[in-house]
Amino acid sequence: MPSVHFRVALEGIFLLLFTVLTAALTHSPSQQDVSSTYFADTSNVWSFAPRDHLFGEASNERRVDGDSGPSSIQPILDTAWDGTSAYQQIGTSGVAVMQMSVIDDQYVIFFDKAEQNPLDTSDGNHAWSALFDTHAHTVRALKLITNSFCAGGGWLSNGTLIDYGGALNESVPSRSGVMGIRLYTPQPNGVGEIWEDPATIHLATNRWYPSSARISDGSQIIFGGALAGGFNNVPANDNPTLEYFPPKGNGQPVTSQFLQDAMPSNLFPHMFTLPDNRIFVAANTLAMIYSWVDGTETRLPNFPNGVRVNYPWSAGAALLPLTPANNYTPEVLFCGGSTVDDSLPPSGISSQTPASDQCARMVLDTAGIAAGWQVETMPGTRLMNDAIVMPDGNILFINGVATGVAGYGNVADQIGQSNADNPVLTPWLYTPSAAEGQRFTIGFANTTIGRLYHSTASLLPDGSVLVAGSNPNADVSTKKYMTRYEVENFQPPYMLMTRPSYTSTPQNIDYGQIFMVTVSNPGNATTVTVSLDSKYVGLVSDYDSASGQLSITGPPNAYIYPPGPAWLYILGDGIPSNGTKVMIGTGANPPSSAEAYKGSIQYSKEAQAQYQKMNLTSSGGG
Repeated sequence: MPSVHFRVALEGIFLLLFTVLTAALTHSPSQQDVSSTYFADTSNVWSFAPRDHLFGEASNERRVDGDSGPSSIQPILDTAWDGTSAYQQIGTSGVAVMQMSVIDDQYVIFFDKAEQNPLDTSDGNHAWSALFDTHAHTVRALKLITNSFCAGGGWLSNGTLIDYGGALNESVPSRSGVMGIRLYTPQPNGVGEIWEDPATIHLATNRWYPSSARISDGSQIIFGGALAGGFNNVPANDNPTLEYFPPKGNGQPVTSQFLQDAMPSNLFPHMFTLPDNRIFVAANTLAMIYSWVDGTETRLPNFPNGVRVNYPWSAGAALLPLTPANNYTPEVLFCGGSTVDDSLPPSGISSQTPASDQCARMVLDTAGIAAGWQVETMPGTRLMNDAIVMPDGNILFINGVATGVAGYGNVADQIGQSNADNPVLTPWLYTPSAAEGQRFTIGFANTTIGRLYHSTASLLPDGSVLVAGSNPNADVSTKKYMTRYEVENFQPPYMLMTRPSYTSTPQNIDYGQIFMVTVSNPGNATTVTVSLDSKYVGLVSDYDSASGQLSITGPPNAYIYPPGPAWLYILGDGIPSNGTKVMIGTGANPPSSAEAYKGSIQYSKEAQAQYQKMNLTSSGGG
């Protein structure tokens, strides 16, 4: 019997950044193609509002934009995106959503800063974390001890979510979160609480606006940040170091020359783990590859045209799909950001300064690095845009603004308290495999809610995109660009199409393991993908049309996909199934060392004593 090839996709659960693990098929002339899909967010349906004047009038037609001249109407690049898209409002969040992570097929966890949200905890305090039920559209308060303002987060190999770092005390009763570690282990039916023990389990140093990545042993590498909050980093608050959770080595932070060189714009650097067990890092106009094994920093070409890519300039960024077809060769994409001079005082920056419309991508092998960044343009200017790797390998840019910079309370012409203005109300789709100049598709549904600073989006297991947050204010506010509690769902056109389904998925998938699933409505397509933590990794698969059985091989190794949770999707005719949560690897704890833990605690005591002498305070904004 002829067999059909699928792409299988695993989508992971994470904060701030998505990991996409995708499975790509091998092909033979006798085989048809069937593909598997991954995640997307869902949102409320709103009337189509006109887009900002910078981008022209709203349209229900899809447009494919080149990098020069006006847009021209073209056939949609993928049938999964040809049709009606929609925003839907599906409830309220109870807390302003700065970070979110998909827990399972029903629940999403939200994190905010300690502020006067309408949702209260059981002890009557304002909540700043919550669990949202995407089925019932209800929310439950989660109690935090420390302030998670501008924290980072990720998943460990055992399936526990870690939220780390944060800010000093706020007006709402809370403890300082700059050394905070908050752990959440998902439980059935959305039960369970966040675990904190600030006295004994915490970071070695203060970290406000750090980033992290899950590495090949299943632990988190935590990179950069500041000792206290502010609009941009300042020498007195700079923390150009990295550490691990669980701690490694002697438990003490390791200094990064790269972070020192990226000052003052070195907060919340972009990070992606690479198939050679190293880590791509970008901050300011700089980029490097870091070896966590030996501490080597290998510099890459600077971003072209002076575009800055991390907070407060905030470009959207993605690691493009890793597949057998491209031999798991990594390529990174950055779209948007700003060319504002970061030596200017905030009072010298305007909320009306256009963001960048530049996209830059680079293949991270010898030839690609020698060729440098390849530049193209977006349909308009944009920053604070979330880049979501979709199950078919396309990148959805959603949320963000056309002018200004991230943060609040800093620039000369604030809008309310916002440092930015002119929200972009419609997503753009980027197809990496399309010809240069034909990669952007526009004309999708618009929202009526601007999503500015402190907003976020995440792919849901059903393939829609959850959108929440926006609070460019020091606390809850009703001024222009008010605190937004509406939870939306953006529904791509494929949500209304006949979609493939599958059964018999194992709970754990080991490296190189072959397993079988039974597929219905497979269609004819070419992709099987897996997505987790914005890493999209192709898996080899083979389909037998006679039995409906799809044979899938797990990821090749932990360098390509670090152990931890993921979502498995199957694409048929480019249309995704719902995702199924799986664990890549055994689900074991990441390695830990009593000696490293002891060293981390000792270092933190000395650091805290030093911080008290420094009388640390936030320098404004956030």
